[in-house]
Amino acid sequence: MKELIIFDLDGTLLNTIADLAYSTNQALEKYGFPTHEIELYRFFVGNGINKLFERALPEGEKTTENISRIRESFLSYYIQHNTDYSAPYPGIPELLAQLQQKNILMAVASNKYQEATTKLIQHYFPTISFIKVLGQRENIPPKPDPSIVFEILQTAGIDKEKVLYVGDSGVDMQTALNSGITACGVTWGFRPKAELEQFAPQYLVDRAEEILAII
Repeated sequence: MKELIIFDLDGTLLNTIADLAYSTNQALEKYGFPTHEIELYRFFVGNGINKLFERALPEGEKTTENISRIRESFLSYYIQHNTDYSAPYPGIPELLAQLQQKNILMAVASNKYQEATTKLIQHYFPTISFIKVLGQRENIPPKPDPSIVFEILQTAGIDKEKVLYVGDSGVDMQTALNSGITACGVTWGFRPKAELEQFAPQYLVDRAEEILAII
């Protein structure tokens, strides 16, 4: 029996790829750099926004200065437009409501920066009481470092054996491994199923409601 489920955000709870792509593209275009198709951003995201910008910038332009310029433009645009096209994946609102009814604790562990993580959770899931909603913060290493998970576990006071980590990428599966908790990969997110399978998660699900059977 699992008593706590830790969810990744982008690609797991919410399909945010279009808003991330448009926000990055407007910053790239502003400074005269080539833009990218939305689908390519599925492989740019997952390791925090600085890594996103590094991947989006052309070869020879991946400098600290350019990343900083793109970041500044992205942040001012994205905070205003991060709900333009984003939406929960099918079955996710219902899943969260049922978990809450069953008194299963829930938390969010994301590599998205903290301000946007908090805003998106409050916007799309206002009736869900997460015990922690954590994004990327200063001086806290991003996933797959387990620090963010350990912070949630400390708040919950629950043994690792009673925790399930749910995510859509190899970074998420590595995070679960590094944390010593059960991993559940979801196939509806940004990364291909084969990437998840490389890390041999204990569970792979194709639909949100399948998570109920795991707990």
